[in-house]
Amino acid sequence: MSKINRDFFFDHLHDRLYPNGLNQQQVDGHEAILDEWEAKYSASDDRWLAYIMGTAHREAGAGMQPIEENMNYSAQRLRQVFPAKFTVAQAEDYAHQPERIANRAYANKIGNGNEESGDGWRYRGRGLVQITGKANYAKFGIATPTDALKPAKAVDILFDGMINGKFTGKKLSDYFKGTTANWVGARAIVNPGEPGDRVAVDAKAYYAAISYTV
Repeated sequence: MSKINRDFFFDHLHDRLYPNGLNQQQVDGHEAILDEWEAKYSASDDRWLAYIMGTAHREAGAGMQPIEENMNYSAQRLRQVFPAKFTVAQAEDYAHQPERIANRAYANKIGNGNEESGDGWRYRGRGLVQITGKANYAKFGIATPTDALKPAKAVDILFDGMINGKFTGKKLSDYFKGTTANWVGARAIVNPGEPGDRVAVDAKAYYAAISYTV
């Protein structure tokens, strides 16, 4: 089976996405995704791999490691991000209290209980694509929420969610198949409400970095 030429891959990333070079953590994050692709999905469309990596780069940042959602919002930011959940007075009351914010913001949805249940904080976003809510943790078979931060599990969720449509119902084959290549529209796989231009640029850089050796 052909394998991705990783020297070429990382040289290209240095030129396009990491002009200051990659640290070991960033290398490890990319390697984990490449390993998963080669082990299970290498017969699939290379554009899938490129878009998966572009998505992780957008969702988790350039570190390419699983992260935990930062709920430490100011009052002003709370009104911008969760306008339906916080009045002006409530935003002032909850500001810079991450656990209280999460419990209110995510109460009574995505499988969570009410604010007092603590589910909002317990099931806040985690991973390379941050899954949020008790129902989504269950969908990916996660009984202990912090397991979503384990690199192997985070990579598994990333692939499963994007290839099988478990995040939003949209999947990679809806946007990349045959002559179809919708780099911008594919953002709907993870976040339908966000413009896809930035992910498209990064994903195309990853696509250009993919080369194979026998």
